[in-house]
Amino acid sequence: MYEFLAKTAQTWGLLLFVAAFVMVLIYALRPGNRQTFERARQIPLDDDNDDPDAEDRDRGEVKS
Repeated sequence: MYEFLAKTAQTWGLLLFVAAFVMVLIYALRPGNRQTFERARQIPLDDDNDDPDAEDRDRGEVKS
């Protein structure tokens, strides 16, 4: 009985993970998501000039 349950769990677990991987690939490579991922890709490169307190936070200063 144990061997049957172990084999079944391994098989269905593998199929579940493969299906999840395929769904993530489809989501990530869908042309409609291109703009979303382009914006996310640029986040680390964005200039912090939009936030006037950003420079103070970078230096560790806190305004009261």
